[in-house]
Amino acid sequence: MKRTLLATLLLTCLFLPCFPGLSLRTSVTHAQSASVPNQLRKASVDLKEKISKGQGKELVRVIIQSKSESSGIVEASVRDSGGKDVRQFQNFPLKVATMSADAAMTLASRNEISHISLDREVTVLGHVSQTTGADAVRASHGPSNNRLDGTGIGIAVLDSGVDTQHRSFLDRTGNQRVVMSQDFTGEDRTDDPYGHGTHVASIAAGNGRVSNARYIGIAPNASILNLRVLNSLGLGTTSGVLSALDWALTNRDSFNIRVVNMSLGMAAIDSYRNDPVCLAVRGLVDAGIVVVAAAGNNGTDGDGNKVYGHIHSPGNEPTAITVGASNTFGTNSREDDGVTSYSSRGPTRSYWTDDLGDRHYDNLIKPDLVAPGNKIIDAEAVGNALVTQYPQLDAGVSENPARKMMYLSGTSMATPVAAGAAALMLQANPSLTPNLVKALLTYTAQPLSGFNMFEQGAGQINIQGAVDLARLVRTDLTAATPLGDPLLTTDEPPAPETTIAGHTFSWSRGIILNYTYVTGVSLITKYQKIYDIGRLLSDGVITGDGVITGDTTMISDGVITGDQIMISNGVITGDGTPFLAVSILFSDAILLVDGYFLGDGVITGDGVITGDGVITGDLFLQAQSAAVNGDDTSAMLVEMDDENDCLDY
Repeated sequence: MKRTLLATLLLTCLFLPCFPGLSLRTSVTHAQSASVPNQLRKASVDLKEKISKGQGKELVRVIIQSKSESSGIVEASVRDSGGKDVRQFQNFPLKVATMSADAAMTLASRNEISHISLDREVTVLGHVSQTTGADAVRASHGPSNNRLDGTGIGIAVLDSGVDTQHRSFLDRTGNQRVVMSQDFTGEDRTDDPYGHGTHVASIAAGNGRVSNARYIGIAPNASILNLRVLNSLGLGTTSGVLSALDWALTNRDSFNIRVVNMSLGMAAIDSYRNDPVCLAVRGLVDAGIVVVAAAGNNGTDGDGNKVYGHIHSPGNEPTAITVGASNTFGTNSREDDGVTSYSSRGPTRSYWTDDLGDRHYDNLIKPDLVAPGNKIIDAEAVGNALVTQYPQLDAGVSENPARKMMYLSGTSMATPVAAGAAALMLQANPSLTPNLVKALLTYTAQPLSGFNMFEQGAGQINIQGAVDLARLVRTDLTAATPLGDPLLTTDEPPAPETTIAGHTFSWSRGIILNYTYVTGVSLITKYQKIYDIGRLLSDGVITGDGVITGDTTMISDGVITGDQIMISNGVITGDGTPFLAVSILFSDAILLVDGYFLGDGVITGDGVITGDGVITGDLFLQAQSAAVNGDDTSAMLVEMDDENDCLDY
């Protein structure tokens, strides 16, 4: 239905110039007035409705269309009609002004005016900050000088660099928010000739200066640490990544680095127990830093068939928040959202080899959750290689190099959504541990109907729900807090549902724990020892002989351990159709072989490595383009930039 409506709207726009009364041509001079029928024809329906309801004296914001050669006359007419706050556009014969509804209707009688309409609230199609609930967080938590926008939180972005000249990286007073740049590629530069890192950084923390905040990031006032680990070709080395992680850990206090974004990956061959990048990630998490990693973009094979087992490193690390990509189909409503075809599915197939040469696969449930990642519009680095090779990636938002926006698709785009969400949660409650951030994000996620846990983890990110819950968590929790103590500052837990863009959905009410999951309201009402620093969430379960049970020294009563990997029915974790028994997933027997998921997909790629130690920007075919690998034709709505900085974000 939504696609039909979208198509109808697009057709309406295409044929709009053909409708009588909307043409810019006229045979009357500007000194003449239009007839009353013509006046009514040139006024929008909602403006006429205001007049008919007796609201003509109310001040309204209107958009005025005119002949371009009549610009001076129109502006004088607007001001003569009592209009104020007149705003002009450089390339369009439009003006925006504030005046009474009656004055606007009178102005419509002028011959040089071709149409007047109310400056309506726009429902943006696929606006990431709105569909994830980030906009609601900023709107509902205090005045503009005390809003949740990431202020004070440092997000380290390990990527291909950041174009610091882009307007997206200024704060409201014009100061630079990229507070440090370091190169770990050996190219001795920190800009972004490839184009991946600038886009990623702006999704996490881009401001709303361009296009009236249409492409605002999740945490638009967070500080950005530009740690360049991918070179001009979008390639890097494990050692470079390790150096960057080491730098972040060393300097975490100086820049209050609370979040690390890793929209990159390499083939997950070694078990997370041995993978050096996974071990480094574990070190950061144990030090209190949230690490968010991309799942990968290998959800299909060369023939487009669904495959499992291609989670990238370090997304196979248990302590990382591993993020897959969802598709919003170009709408803010989450009712029709799904997981993209290209988003990598679990289980993790990294492994260790015993003395007899037998492989023992990790087989963890990943990703942990999904976030919008399909055809996302955000900051475009000047002259970058991706747009140079694929010009169609430029979104056409602006001709100003410092204000250009581009499309990209992939789990690389979904990952900074979660990183920005973590920044908002930590601003709301700085005492949260990385495990608590992960638990709250997954507990409040929206299970997407028809997708199993290997595809979506707990579900699609719900920033509004996660932040609301984070604000209720006690700030005095420590490793000494007894198991089962109250977790929240209130005796009554919040209702486990959120409404975004008019659609109300249930929370997952569950947390993914390596091979299984747990559910129950006790996860948010009682303190769990698995939330401590230096713990794994999976420490809450005991595994052995193919059986998984809850560890009562780590998790309290009221927490239920699941025994099936489920295909969600879109309600809560654990509801739906069984997909795979947990005992099979946990078993060391080599059961997850090609063809095991007969009819749904196959496990592929075991033991295959390409590039031998080379990592790539985590987009399908090395971050080539939304035009190449984006699911569906739906995308974010493009709004032209008027070159005026919007500061109301």
